Amino acid sequence: MAGVGVYAALVVVAWAALTPILWALSGSLKSEGAVTDPAPIPADPQWSNYMEVFDLLPLGRMLLNTTVYAACVTAGHVFFCSLAGYAFARLPFRGRETLFLAYLATLMVPLTVTLIPQFLLMRAFGWVDTPWAMIVPGVFGSAFGTYLMRQFFLTVPTELEEAAILDGCTTWQVYWRVLLPQVRPALMVLAVLTWITVWNDFLWPLVMIQRDEIATATLGLVRLQGQYHTKWPILMATSMLILLPLLLIYAVAQRAFIRGIALSGLGGR
Repeated sequence: MAGVGVYAALVVVAWAALTPILWALSGSLKSEGAVTDPAPIPADPQWSNYMEVFDLLPLGRMLLNTTVYAACVTAGHVFFCSLAGYAFARLPFRGRETLFLAYLATLMVPLTVTLIPQFLLMRAFGWVDTPWAMIVPGVFGSAFGTYLMRQFFLTVPTELEEAAILDGCTTWQVYWRVLLPQVRPALMVLAVLTWITVWNDFLWPLVMIQRDEIATATLGLVRLQGQYHTKWPILMATSMLILLPLLLIYAVAQRAFIRGIALSGLGGR
């Protein structure tokens, strides 16, 4: 009975998570007058809604921009977080634990608190309304990513590191050739989470970007909403097109991502 209750609870949670997506998918195939129709499957699917998106918005360019930003930030994020996590886990230096706790405490600082200082920095560098503002602030890692990698490096047996040092490996070689391959599940988790965060980010692009040429896909959603009138089927079709790449990434990386979640302890174990 306990197992049945668990599966029933999971079904309820899954349905609650999937219902908005399925509703948006259904609405994207309806006409503007029938968008509030509760029927899940439209009688006359309007596939032209998806074509109209590209007539109203340079969505292809925006998706490409978002892909470039997400790829650059994810690559830098994974590299620098793993490097910092390795240092905090393996390299003894004075004040290591204090510095790590201070860095970890930045997780409690809301994004809105740092938004204005970051904007002033970007303006001082002349990066406002440029791709650099979308890439540089996030490329050097985060407290969460560093914490995740540190905890995973602590699970790697020290014997591997000691054997590598006896064989003449430098600190960099120990990190790059010996320990980093052992933490691939954590790297996958961090990469997927970072990509999703950058892909779905809205507030920072809204502040930094004005031009459509370098805008992200989330900004395209906002620009489809008029002051007095919004074409909701078109808006939902755009949402589905933006969601599709994330689904493809998860489908490709599903096994490695789930394994990393289980091994890193993020699954609640």
